[in-house]
Amino acid sequence: MVVSSGDTDVDVVVVGGGIGGLGSALALARAGLQVRVLEQASEFGEVGAGLQMAPNATRILRSWELLDQVVAHGVLPRRLVLRDALDGRELTHLDVADLERRYGAPYVVIHRSDLHSILLEACRGAGVDLVTEAAVTDIEIDDEQATAVSGERRDTGRLVLAADGLNSRLRRLLSDDEPVSSAYVAYRGTLPVDALPDTSAHTLDDVVVYIGPTRHFVQYPLRRGEILNQVAVFRSPRALAGEPDWGTPDELDAAFAGSCEAIRAALPDLWRDRWWRMYDREPITGWVDRRFALTGDAAHPMLQYLAQGACQALEDADCLAGQITKHAGAGTSGRNAWDAALTDYADLRTDRTAQVQRVARTWGELWHCDGLFRSVRNAYLSDRDPTDYRHVDWLYRT
Repeated sequence: MVVSSGDTDVDVVVVGGGIGGLGSALALARAGLQVRVLEQASEFGEVGAGLQMAPNATRILRSWELLDQVVAHGVLPRRLVLRDALDGRELTHLDVADLERRYGAPYVVIHRSDLHSILLEACRGAGVDLVTEAAVTDIEIDDEQATAVSGERRDTGRLVLAADGLNSRLRRLLSDDEPVSSAYVAYRGTLPVDALPDTSAHTLDDVVVYIGPTRHFVQYPLRRGEILNQVAVFRSPRALAGEPDWGTPDELDAAFAGSCEAIRAALPDLWRDRWWRMYDREPITGWVDRRFALTGDAAHPMLQYLAQGACQALEDADCLAGQITKHAGAGTSGRNAWDAALTDYADLRTDRTAQVQRVARTWGELWHCDGLFRSVRNAYLSDRDPTDYRHVDWLYRT
């Protein structure tokens, strides 16, 4: 393993205690490094609802000895189903059991806070130093170490890793780009399955996505099938018009008027007091400056149409830890090992994540098309052989 030298506090300082930051911290700690996580909030936690963890991510969770916990807290769905949002008919599906046979790991859906808690406890068990109320505003970088500056606090490591999300303050050290608005907004909600007036109206063992003109609607079970997760996404006319107040509940109702009965019946169960505007960024190649690097959404924020945001963050973590281990094990010493590991990490991950970012945008266009394009799309999907994996092999087989 790479051995620290000089007056560093730890080997790696991770800025951000979300899923990407904790995943990176755990992977690096498992590789034998001393790791500290700096979280700006007063406590570690996650906001949101469901996450879909595809085989490319669950394979990594298994290697970290966490997959059994994730499955125990989540759901192994039977199928991934696409339906038309206007008439409700099934267009195509993927058999999840077949996904596990093909890719060697399961497809799991889990509450975001449950996955975060599992990673947090694993970090504690691995000896990661977890620090709250540390809002990092700047990084001081040289050829051998970097320092995260948060008020009077200074944390120095062989590497500072920015995992501070879509609106990363630290990404500006490498790029002056800004988040890109998709003009789409998401409403979420969960409710106990026991509270459903008619459970026969829901498919409670599938991940179902209704796709339609400028809108889509997602349903799947969480927490061992005890709650139903629902997400409504639509394009905001006010966003397109450049108005600051966009994505409001009245736009939600207008967007889904004319949708099938299953969607209209579910809309009242969504949270109406909060919504999530959807942004990504253009891919960049410059993730590393000497001993400072980006990871997760700070490096490659993406739209959610491939359900890969968290999955790609875990891939980043696994790759970085693997490259540090590889170069230390190859006998490369000190500074050269870190430099080589970071160079290879960026080279391996930037092309992969850029592809996911771009394809996610394309899938959004496919889901939301109208008119003749919708008819052609539906015909193509309806004719698809459910065992045809050409369009996901590149994503799930890593």
